Amino acid sequence: MSETTTTEKKEVPAKFKSLVEEVSKLSALELSELVHVLEGHFGVSAAAPVAVAAAPAAGTAVAAPVEEKTAFTVELTDAGATKINVIKAIREITQKGLAESKALTEKVPSVVAENLPKEQAEEAKKKLEAAGAKVTLK
Repeated sequence: MSETTTTEKKEVPAKFKSLVEEVSKLSALELSELVHVLEGHFGVSAAAPVAVAAAPAAGTAVAAPVEEKTAFTVELTDAGATKINVIKAIREITQKGLAESKALTEKVPSVVAENLPKEQAEEAKKKLEAAGAKVTLK
C-alpha cells in the first residue's frame, strides 16, 4: 500500500510574489533561522497546535491521562573545558558550520536542537556530555 503525494503550486498574490521568491532562495538552515527570528519578533510559535483533551463530565473523579512529552529541546548549559570537542559534537548533531557551533558554546545556556524525538535528544545529550559539556533536555 503506497501513498502518493502531489504537490500543487498555489497562485501567489502579487503583493507576496517578491517575498516568496526571496524565501524560496534560502537554504533549509536559513529558513529555520528565519522561523526562529520571526517567532521571537512576534512572540509566537510555529509549532503545530496540540489538541486539548475534553474535560470529564461534572461529578466524575476520573484523572486526566498524563501525556508523554514527544518533542525535546537540547540545551547546552556549560561547554566545559574541552570546547573544541563540544563544537565538533554540535556540528555533528546539527550540521551547522564552525562559526555557528562555536557561537553556541560561547553564549550558554544555548539551544543546540529543538523539537527532537526522545531518542534523538538523548543521543545528542550523550554525545555532548561525552565531549565534556553539560546538557539539559527540556
